[in-house]
Amino acid sequence: MTTIKDVAKKAGVSVATVSRFLNDSGYVSAEAAKAVTAAVEELKYELNPVARSLNTKKSNLIGLILPDITNPFFPELARAVEDVALTYGYTVVLCNSDENPEKEKNYIETLKKKYIAGFIVTSNQLDAPHYANANVPIVALDRTINEKIPTVSSNNKEGAIMGTNALLKRGCRNILFLRGPEELNPANDRYEGFMEAIQSSNLQYQVVTCPFHFADSQEIVARVLKEDPTIDGIFASSDVSAAGALKAASLAGKRVPEDLQIVGFDGVAMGEMLSPGLTTVAQDVYKMGAIAARVLIKQIENKKIDQRFYEVPVKLIIRGTTRSVEE
Repeated sequence: MTTIKDVAKKAGVSVATVSRFLNDSGYVSAEAAKAVTAAVEELKYELNPVARSLNTKKSNLIGLILPDITNPFFPELARAVEDVALTYGYTVVLCNSDENPEKEKNYIETLKKKYIAGFIVTSNQLDAPHYANANVPIVALDRTINEKIPTVSSNNKEGAIMGTNALLKRGCRNILFLRGPEELNPANDRYEGFMEAIQSSNLQYQVVTCPFHFADSQEIVARVLKEDPTIDGIFASSDVSAAGALKAASLAGKRVPEDLQIVGFDGVAMGEMLSPGLTTVAQDVYKMGAIAARVLIKQIENKKIDQRFYEVPVKLIIRGTTRSVEE
């Protein structure tokens, strides 16, 4: 196996000079840099990434902290982050926090000891000290942490207005809104959008807080439909919740979309696999993850970022859980 001593001997320079050049940790003359480069290529020398991180206190690792990898929205985000990171020579370490502040803190502290280059984080821990004091580049994805940390998010309020209006235009007169957890900013923005659209209609509605989980959503919707069988429209704050609602409607003997229309929010691939296919407010999930990765890498490489807040547009995708406007 080729060593750094072999490279130094081949290049006719000291081991210290080779180390400074490879780790970008000090001055190396143009002539020496050319000689080292030629020696590295000829000998096919690869610097041990662990040794490099010990020397430079930096690595090519990016920590990606997500709240729930069982929710299909987050693996789609992760795929985009990983794709972009790899093109820039970075490796992504995936961490599932389960919305647990202690797990998030542990991931931060543990990965910092590995000289992590930076973090992309989806968290509801606003102004958490383990982020504010991390001393490494951080990007907030989907959910704002604080104003000092760059954030990539969708236009959640506008999306909720779109989803609500889709049900109103298709004749719904009694709408159930499955509001996401109140501690999450995106869920609150979607709630504001729903309320803005529904209150201007003077139609009947009710709001129920619902976690972004299939089984919980199914149970909640089953109960509400039993209490009020006149509900003819459901707008869910996530596609996972919408899938739970669709299952509950089927078990209750409701025909979708003839008796009950359903709209979700996220636009994950799962929605197209359901039967009938799920009408949804689609976030550009891949674009969000890609932007977050690029913004973080710019910070890692000490390049200027254009802005602190990146908002990605949403769009309405009509499928089988809603009727046509003419019906």
